[in-house]
Amino acid sequence: MAKIPPKHARDQNQNFQGFLNNLQDWESSLKDKDKKLKSQSLSKEKPKTEIVGGARKQIEKPAPNNSSTTQFDLRSYNAMDNVSSRFMAEGSPIDASSEKELGNENFKQKKYQEAIDCYSRSIAFLPTAVAYANRAMAYLKLRRFQEAEDDCTEALNLDDRYIKAYSRRSTARKELRKLKESVEDAEFALRLEPHNQEIKRQHAEIKSLYEKEILEKAAASLKSAEQGVQRTAKPVIEMSAQNDSLQTVSSASRNTGVAAMDVDRKKRNHKTGQEELKASVQELAARAATLATAEAAKNITPPTSAYQFEVSWHGLSGDRSLQARLLKVTSPVALPRIFKNSLSAPILIDIVRCIATIFNEEIAMSVKYLESLTKVSRFDIIIMCLPSTDKADLVKMWDHTFLNDGTPAEYAGVLSNLRSKYCPVKL
Repeated sequence: MAKIPPKHARDQNQNFQGFLNNLQDWESSLKDKDKKLKSQSLSKEKPKTEIVGGARKQIEKPAPNNSSTTQFDLRSYNAMDNVSSRFMAEGSPIDASSEKELGNENFKQKKYQEAIDCYSRSIAFLPTAVAYANRAMAYLKLRRFQEAEDDCTEALNLDDRYIKAYSRRSTARKELRKLKESVEDAEFALRLEPHNQEIKRQHAEIKSLYEKEILEKAAASLKSAEQGVQRTAKPVIEMSAQNDSLQTVSSASRNTGVAAMDVDRKKRNHKTGQEELKASVQELAARAATLATAEAAKNITPPTSAYQFEVSWHGLSGDRSLQARLLKVTSPVALPRIFKNSLSAPILIDIVRCIATIFNEEIAMSVKYLESLTKVSRFDIIIMCLPSTDKADLVKMWDHTFLNDGTPAEYAGVLSNLRSKYCPVKL
């Protein structure tokens, strides 16, 4: 005789059967909704008709379902239109990383435009320096150099130490004939990775092109200057020749002693003319140098990153007045934001030395810069790790320039506190 299951077991069985029935109903309802959505999209909003009593009767369009589930589904269909078909087919998660990986695959297969599309979608999901730099590389392959340069700049705005972005922007700028900027990018990349052979080769190649361009421009300028000098000197030489001829004819009747005096006088006049011409050329060169310096000062703009500051600073090396101009156009309070954690010891020491040269004329400004530099990230570590020669230079600058007998009393207290930060006592 079969055992009758207890009551609570029968109840559990009935509950489970009811749960299965509910699950099947829920699945059926989802399928029905999916069919309705597909039929609505295929019908393209055309009204349906049916024959009633031998005549066609238009069926009223059903009221839209305002449930959150239907709205979400419709938005999802629209959002997926431009997403990579491979991920749609495989059902893989769609995000910035997956689009970037697909872009890398397309790039390897030399499908550069498809790679650009994938990187663009990756950037739309999440802008990263890598995605911008990768898209720049695809632009380089298609010889779209301006777009490649712009993408590398965007990458460096996100990560100003990303060496591939510097290298690729250097390539783009070389093709755009921006050779000076191209060399600067290659030099900064080489400072980041001094032993990178590829970067060394790139830097040497671009530097050679840049130096060749400079020589060509210098040769053209020299030729133009020589032509101008020749045009100026020609009338003088012709007049001198005519005078010499007349003097020679008249001196034929003179004795030998007078002729010798004429020859000596001609030599002196010729030498004097050469010296005057040389002095005139030197004066023109000095004026040109002055105008070039003034023009360079006008073109100095405030840097927005450590890279821009270093490039501008090194480009103005040898002229403290122009480096001081770069400091003046840079707000002191912006220094911590500009350098972040990228301030190097040589740049720090060079800035302080520049400040020392303008301290007596710009005391208030100099104090502000000295204060702001102490707020740059890793300042204390840089000071601690300075070579002994640099530490000795800082002590000399503080004792002989910043805190001498002529320092105004209103700044002496602040500079005394700053001295303890720049010249800490050795324990």
